[in-house]
Amino acid sequence: MRKPIVVGNWKLNGTLADNESLVLGMLDGMSPLEGVDVAVCPPFVFVPQVARLADSTALAVGAQNCSEHDNGAFTGEVAAPMLADVGARYVILGHSERRAMYGETDEIVSAKVKAALAAGLTPILCVGETLEEREADETEAVVRRQLAAAISGNGIQSFDRIVIAYEPVWAIGTGRTASPEQAQDVHAFIRGQLADHDAGIAQSVRIQYGGSMKPGNAADLLAQPDIDGGLIGGASLKAEDFLGICRVAADTVGKQ
Repeated sequence: MRKPIVVGNWKLNGTLADNESLVLGMLDGMSPLEGVDVAVCPPFVFVPQVARLADSTALAVGAQNCSEHDNGAFTGEVAAPMLADVGARYVILGHSERRAMYGETDEIVSAKVKAALAAGLTPILCVGETLEEREADETEAVVRRQLAAAISGNGIQSFDRIVIAYEPVWAIGTGRTASPEQAQDVHAFIRGQLADHDAGIAQSVRIQYGGSMKPGNAADLLAQPDIDGGLIGGASLKAEDFLGICRVAADTVGKQ
């Protein structure tokens, strides 16, 4: 049985005061939760603050990106070892916004996965298709290509230390959500792609859904056999909404 994982992606949001209120609100409601891993990924500058607030609790901290380089003349970049040094445990890599807005290729994302693993971080590798790609029936081809780059660059065995997030790009921040059946189909496809290389890793890797999961639709999504949690955007900025999803994930474990 795979342990669900729920991760909040705060994107470009937060202040010192707001972060403290949000994290303390989350911690107040986390004590009853069992059987689920929970993390939040604030902007780089707030990772140390959130790590201090969450120290010695069940709430882990991650970052939203990292460089493929460990050090050097790369102005504006943040290295994976730096993130680990200030308390991060996870890092989101290959998010659709990074791919679309900042030109990150499959090869760059694969190199970032390698850097994160070397620093002891758990990469959350994002894959997924745009609306145009889905309408052109290219979902599987896109996801296959994105996964293949990471497998080629890091080896299938590395996936025992990687979380995958399937994010249908057309369902991020749009209010649209893939149906549970649509999401399950792609999650099963991802697992099948991994199984072509190693059946054991395919069964153990955790695959999150990352397309506008909310408390109201979390139960139907998380009930699917290959959906192992959520990468949460907007709902992670409200403690009660985020906790609501975490509770559903914990309840799903209790029913298995």
